[in-house]
Amino acid sequence: MQFINKTKYVLVAIAVLMSACATQTITQVVDPTNTYSAQTTYQKLISNYPFIKIASMEPPATVKEIKNISYVQYGNRALQLDLYLPKTPHKKLTPAIVFVHCGGWKHGYRENFTPMAIRMAEQGYAAATITYRLSPEAQYPAAIYDVKAAVRWMRSHAKQYGIDAQHIAIAGGSAGGQIASLVGVTNGEEKFDPQMQGSKISSAVQAIINVDGLSDFTTETALRFEDDPNKKPSAAGAWFGGRYSEKTELWEEASPMNHASKNTPPILFIGSAQTRFSVGREEMIEKLTPLGVHTQVVLLPETPHSFWMFDPWVEPTVKATVEFLNQQFGIQK
Repeated sequence: MQFINKTKYVLVAIAVLMSACATQTITQVVDPTNTYSAQTTYQKLISNYPFIKIASMEPPATVKEIKNISYVQYGNRALQLDLYLPKTPHKKLTPAIVFVHCGGWKHGYRENFTPMAIRMAEQGYAAATITYRLSPEAQYPAAIYDVKAAVRWMRSHAKQYGIDAQHIAIAGGSAGGQIASLVGVTNGEEKFDPQMQGSKISSAVQAIINVDGLSDFTTETALRFEDDPNKKPSAAGAWFGGRYSEKTELWEEASPMNHASKNTPPILFIGSAQTRFSVGREEMIEKLTPLGVHTQVVLLPETPHSFWMFDPWVEPTVKATVEFLNQQFGIQK
């Protein structure tokens, strides 16, 4: 009888523990294959670019860092961001920028954009680096929902952090550049923003910074890489849940080029020497220019993909971003 009672207590304890785990908030999804970081990329690049250094992720005394802020929650899954703010008091509200990390829609971490976020804060911007759901956790269009939720969080907390809610930009690199562009060109479209109906806070952005990201998945060049039949699946195929021939509508829908309109915010394209990553850029510019939408291209010669994580390239990338946004937001420096 004593053994039975002890067994019952153990089973009850296990049940309670399992219940607690089931309701525990999850802020990180552990994926052993997710090794895309500045450190691993550095090892791949150093032989061809022996002069590079991993850009610092340590904020200076002039920048305030607030880490691990939950900006949206789905069930027990919470997505978080890190916020970087200028410590120097300003008479005016601070414009903001949200960074979407790289990693082929399936890998990467928000820390990949920490160096840029810190340097943007040094230039007087509130900068957020965000975690969003990657393809192993949730396929397209979940990432778009997440990024719009992050923008909405920034705007809803504008008063708390001294942010100018009327001047929020979206930026991203590689896959994050494509996501950032798609988020920007679909301002106000409920299909891409399921939280829109139940919120009075807009997720619209006022400028787009696309760093080495695709504008069109469906061109011959893009399909050669993103729909490679030898990859089972390709990074894009995993995100869409099928190859182009199987999920044509989604591949077309996720191409920012197909949403470009007179309502598209001004957009800055920053490109590396690896042209395949910016496929569709020129065609998108040709479509936007007659509509009166301001576009600009800054190319960094002899640069690899993922250049934004390394010195000496962080500085010119930040410089181009700040100059563009200051001009578009009417900020006098």
